[in-house]
Amino acid sequence: MFKKPSAIIYLTVALTMTILLTFVYRASSPEVPFVSYTQFKKWAGAGQVSHVLFRDNLIEIDLTEPLVVTAAGGQSQKAQTNVPNLDDPALFPLLETHGVVIESHPVEEGSGSYLLAFLPWILILGVYYWLMRRSIGGLGGRMNNELGGRRPFDFLSGSAHSDTGVRSKVTFEDVAGQDSAKKEVVELVQFLQTPEMYRKLGAEPPRGVLLMGPPGTGKTLLARALAGEAGVPFFSISASEFIEMFVGVGASRVRAMFEEAKKRAPSIIFIDELDSIGRIRGTGLGGGHDEREQTLNQILSELDGFSGHEAVIVLAATNRPDVLDPALLRPGRFDRHVTLELPDRDARLAILKVHTRKVPLASDVDLSAIAASTPGFSGADLKNLANEAAMSAARRGANDANMNDLDSMRDKVMMGTVRTLAVQPDERHRLAVHEAGHTAVAHHLPNADPLYKVTIIPRGRSLGGTHMLPDRERYTLPEDYLRDRLVVMLGGRVAEKLLLGTVSSGADDDIREATKLARAMVSRWGMDEDIGPVDVRQSDDHPFLGREIAQPRHFSDGTAEKVDQAVQALLKDSEERANALLIKHLNAVKRLVETLEKRETLDSKEIRICLDGGADVIALKPDHAHGKPTDP
Repeated sequence: MFKKPSAIIYLTVALTMTILLTFVYRASSPEVPFVSYTQFKKWAGAGQVSHVLFRDNLIEIDLTEPLVVTAAGGQSQKAQTNVPNLDDPALFPLLETHGVVIESHPVEEGSGSYLLAFLPWILILGVYYWLMRRSIGGLGGRMNNELGGRRPFDFLSGSAHSDTGVRSKVTFEDVAGQDSAKKEVVELVQFLQTPEMYRKLGAEPPRGVLLMGPPGTGKTLLARALAGEAGVPFFSISASEFIEMFVGVGASRVRAMFEEAKKRAPSIIFIDELDSIGRIRGTGLGGGHDEREQTLNQILSELDGFSGHEAVIVLAATNRPDVLDPALLRPGRFDRHVTLELPDRDARLAILKVHTRKVPLASDVDLSAIAASTPGFSGADLKNLANEAAMSAARRGANDANMNDLDSMRDKVMMGTVRTLAVQPDERHRLAVHEAGHTAVAHHLPNADPLYKVTIIPRGRSLGGTHMLPDRERYTLPEDYLRDRLVVMLGGRVAEKLLLGTVSSGADDDIREATKLARAMVSRWGMDEDIGPVDVRQSDDHPFLGREIAQPRHFSDGTAEKVDQAVQALLKDSEERANALLIKHLNAVKRLVETLEKRETLDSKEIRICLDGGADVIALKPDHAHGKPTDP
C-alpha cells in the first residue's frame, strides 16, 4: 500500500510511542492487591475497614492497618475486590454498623486506556496525513525552487508542474512541421515582449488560445516554444490535476495559479487536456460533477478577470474540441483556435531532421525515404522512431544508426513488435492464403495504395499483415479509391473460401473495418444511388463525453432499412470483385502462398516478381533474411 518510506516510518513511530506510553503508565501505577469478597466482609465485621469506594463492579478498600501482603512481599493498607453478581443486602448495614465511610464514583479510565482507545484514530490520522502529503507532492510541493523556497503544505493552495515559472529553453526551431500553427501564435511573442506597442493603439491580445489537434502533434511543445521565444515564465498544469477528493479544491488551485502568474507577468499559463474539466455542463452522463463544474466556472471567471495592464496569456490543449463547453469558446475567452494537423511528407522530413540532430547517422540513411514511407505518423511517432533507431544501433554496438535501423524500427512502430508464437502448420498455411488474398487483390486494383510489405510473422496483436503505403498525401477520398479499398479488405476472406473451401475468424478485423467504411460511404458521403446525398448516419457523440444519451434520429425506420440493405449490397459487390480477381490470377496467388510460407516476409519488389514475373524469388536471392526478424 505504502510506497514512501517516510509514511511507514511515521506510522511505526506513532504506534511505538503509543504502546510505550501505555506500558509506562501501567508500570508507574502502584499495585493494589486483590482479596476475596469473603475476606473483605471479615475485615468489615472485625472493624478493620475505614473507607470503601465503589467503582462500578469494583470495591477499593482502605484498612485501619497494613493487613495485606503484596506481591513484592511487603505490607499494604489498601486492597480491592469485586462486587458479587448477586446483591448482598447485609453489606451496607454491616459497614454502617462499624462506621466505615462509604463512597461511590463512576468508573474512570486511566491514561493508558485512553491511549488504547484512541490508537485506531491515531493510525487513521497517520494514513490521512500521508495521503495529503502525497496529493500535494505533485503540485504544491514541486513549487519549492521556483517560488522563492516556499513549499505550500496546504493542499488547497494548489500549484503547477515542476516547470512552473521556469523560462522554457524550447524555441520555434524545435517545433518542425507546424508552420501554419507557428504563424498563428508568433504575434503573441511580440505582445509578451513589448505589450506597450499594442496598448497604445487600444489593441487587446487574445487572453485564451486553444491548441487543437490529434495526440502527438506537438501542442505542448508549441506552448513551451512560445514561452521560450518570449522569454517569460511558463506555468504548466494538466486540467485533471485540478480535481481532487474535496469540492472546491480545484477552484482554489485555479485561483492560486492565476494569482501567481499575474504576479510574475508577463507570463504564460498552459492547461493541458482541457476537455477533462471543460466538457459541456449539465447534459448526459458527462455533466453534473460539482467539483468539475466549479473548477470550470472558476477558470471562466479568471479569464474574465484580467485587467488591461496584465500581460498574461492562457494556452490550453485538447484533442476533443467538440465536447468543450460553449462558454469556454466565446469571444474574450478561448476565442483563438490554432489547429495542429498530422504532418505531410515535407513536414515529416523536417521533424525527422530535428529529432535526429543528436543521433549519428550513417552515410546510407535517406531521411526523405523515411519521411515518404511514414504517412499518418505524428511528430511523437517520428520522435519515437528516431529514438528506437538509436537504441537499435546501440544494441548492435555501432557508432551510428544506419538505414536498416530506421527501416526495422519503422516496421516496429507500424506493425508492432515481433512475437514468438508456435503457429501450427495448418494455421500457417491458412494465414499465408489470407495474406496472399489481400496482397494479390491490392496488386491488381488500379486505385489501391501501393504495396509495401506482406508478412505472416506475428507482430503486435496480429498474426500477419499486408501493409500498403500511400504514394501521395490524400485529403479527400474518391469513391473509386474507397471501393477498391473495400475489395482489398475482403480479399483475405475470399482467398480462404476459394483455396481452402472454408473461412475462419481471421477476417474479424477486416469485416468490421469494411462494414464501418461501407456504412460511411452510404450514410455520410452519399455514395449510393438509392439513398442519395442525404446524411442518415447515427450520431457520433458519446454520452459519457457530455452529450445526451438519447440522440434524436432524423430519418425513418424505412430509410434505416434501406441503408442496411445498401451497405450489405456494397460489401457483397466488393466480395464478388475480389473473387473474380483471385480466380483470374489463381496460379499467381498459389505461387505467392507457397513463397510466403517459405519466406515469411516479402517486400514490394519481391511481391511484383512473384505475381507478375513468375520467377522463383527464393532462387533469385537465396541469402535473403526477411524471414529472420531481429526486432527486440
